[in-house]
Amino acid sequence: MAEASHKPVPLLKDELDIVIPTIRNLDFLEMWRPFFQPYHLIIVQDGDPSKVIKVPEGFDYELYNRNDINRILGPKASCISFKDSACRCFGYMVSKKKYIYTIDDDCFVAKDPSGHDINALEQHIKNLLSSSTPYFFNTLYDPYREGADFVRGYPFSLREGVPTAVSHGLWLNIPDYDAPTQLVKPRERNTRYVDAVLTIPKGTLFPMCGMNLAFDRELIGPAMYFGLMGDGQPIGRYDDMWAGWCVKVITDHLGLGVKTGLPYIWHSKASNPFVNLKKEYKGIFWQEDIIPFFQNVTLPKDCTSVQKCYIELSKQVKEKLGPIDPYFTKLADAMVTWIEAWDELNTPSE
Repeated sequence: MAEASHKPVPLLKDELDIVIPTIRNLDFLEMWRPFFQPYHLIIVQDGDPSKVIKVPEGFDYELYNRNDINRILGPKASCISFKDSACRCFGYMVSKKKYIYTIDDDCFVAKDPSGHDINALEQHIKNLLSSSTPYFFNTLYDPYREGADFVRGYPFSLREGVPTAVSHGLWLNIPDYDAPTQLVKPRERNTRYVDAVLTIPKGTLFPMCGMNLAFDRELIGPAMYFGLMGDGQPIGRYDDMWAGWCVKVITDHLGLGVKTGLPYIWHSKASNPFVNLKKEYKGIFWQEDIIPFFQNVTLPKDCTSVQKCYIELSKQVKEKLGPIDPYFTKLADAMVTWIEAWDELNTPSE
């Protein structure tokens, strides 16, 4: 066997886009250079489109600002949030790759307990390329990892698992807390590195954070809509949560898997809890109705594609959540617009 070179070929180099929403210069990419440089970046610039965003030399990227979004989508651009990191989902829509990794610009390279830099992207790819086990929990966590397996009592008929649609990574340092928790525990930092990847069981929802997230665009892309947030909307900081609830219901229905755990990134700064409270305020109590809705929603058997599932979900959102607040009627309409725009830019391959 030929000796392996010290620089292995990056996994899925031509099949993965890195999507970054930002309002500032992307100096943080310097730290990620060893891991990100071989990949194509899609930068979605939020806020003032006349501001020039600097990207470090040597990265292969395309950048879209609000003017570009309006030009490409026309009237359908109304479904893409403004002045909120939810605008990142535009990057998912224009990508031509099978996989997406999205990361925030305040996320740095973390170190594992032995002090080595964590290649977050590589771990996400490992998660996505191995199966998930949503129907039966394995007590040794991910059975497909090196040094692990299915434990005694695990049915052999379920050991093949199902395709993995989503890999949800975690964060060291600043945890992803809501405003009330931030206010009560302003100094809390996450220092616990848990060396585990779990499949989230079928029928169980979870809070999906968009800060360190990868997914298979072909399996679940059209459901990764980050909703209407930010400018002109009564709510913020629920963009990734909304996407996560929709995605989980649809992956459960279609027999796909969602994993959470490794990889960790280092989340460098906490956002202002008072600003966050303003954004989250309505969501905190709306959630008490939203969650039971998603827990009880059922999709008919003829919903065999992500698009069909998503359109059906939008109808149910309008019918069941519309009475809570007119915002949900607006959101349900935007969900339909999003699918129409997705399909226009992504003509289904034969």
